[in-house]
Amino acid sequence: MKITRIEPIPVCVPLKKGLTAKTAHGEHVTSPYVIVRVHTDQGLVGLGEATISGLWSGETQAGAVAAITEYIAPVLVGKDPRDITAARRAMDFIIKLNPFTKAAVEMALWDIAGKAAGVPVYQLLGGKVRDRVRIKLVVWARDVPGSRAMAEQHLKLGVSCVKVKVGLDPETDVARVRAVREITPRHIPVTIDANCGWTIQQAKHCLRQLADVNLLLAEQPIPAGDPAALAELRRDTPAPIMADESVFTLQDAWLLTTHRAADIFSVYPGKHGGIAATAEIVAVAKAAGLRCTIGSNLELGIGTAAMLHVAAAFPEVDTETFPADTIGPFYHEADLITRPLDLGPPYAQIPDGPGLGVELDEGQLKRWRVG
Repeated sequence: MKITRIEPIPVCVPLKKGLTAKTAHGEHVTSPYVIVRVHTDQGLVGLGEATISGLWSGETQAGAVAAITEYIAPVLVGKDPRDITAARRAMDFIIKLNPFTKAAVEMALWDIAGKAAGVPVYQLLGGKVRDRVRIKLVVWARDVPGSRAMAEQHLKLGVSCVKVKVGLDPETDVARVRAVREITPRHIPVTIDANCGWTIQQAKHCLRQLADVNLLLAEQPIPAGDPAALAELRRDTPAPIMADESVFTLQDAWLLTTHRAADIFSVYPGKHGGIAATAEIVAVAKAAGLRCTIGSNLELGIGTAAMLHVAAAFPEVDTETFPADTIGPFYHEADLITRPLDLGPPYAQIPDGPGLGVELDEGQLKRWRVG
């Protein structure tokens, strides 16, 4: 089998009214992403999704399209799509960085490999260790009454874990978390995510203020790039620390483990450059005795399916203890797939069809396609 064409398709899908995101990184109202189709000479087509964001990885929609068209496609066309390791090496050699763009192409190769073998991607990764993935829903960084209302809305849906965005203003952050905790039954855990928004002094202060809230975890409380500072914070607080923006690469994971800077890694294919790279980072966490869960960049249907396959295949991705963020379609006006994923709450189901187990909805694609 040979790759004949790699087709990047820019789309722009808005978030639902009332569910638009606000975090320490700013506001997220629409998602300018890139859908990827990898075509083969045997008629199989693989699907991928680049949930690009300039704030996250420096990638833009136009840049992702150009990277695929001008760099990645020329080195992969004519190659066997099932040679995923060789494809990863070729992409990494021809263009540096660009993890979400590379991940979209790589997940399309996994999709083809699964379709060719007639099995789900999780089977190619060693098989399922779980049939469902516990999820959490997110309360964005709104004012306190707005945050309380959003938490109430999520709880009515049956969610069994709530994440609260913080990292904008310490006083309001603490008040927001307390408001959500007050209306959330005690058996339902609460997590927080500062998205790098606090200084280490602010993080120490806020986590001490919230010590009686009994947080399940504190996600990325301070900026990435200083594992020693994150380790210092970890020693200062009883709340388990989860690294997200701090762990993009395999080298990041190694540095965090050597500094004992985190208790949990937030992992997902887009951030790491693909499914295989995610598996490598999970292995580092396993060696260090850490757990992982699935993070998110607010994916659509294809990207979310890839995340669910990863969650299904690795025991160290402990979504039962630390619920996952496989929730992007919940917030968007469209998911671009023919049959929506069953995302719960409280549990998302693993797609069982060959490959990623999803198909592109051509009608939705036409509606949300850019240019």
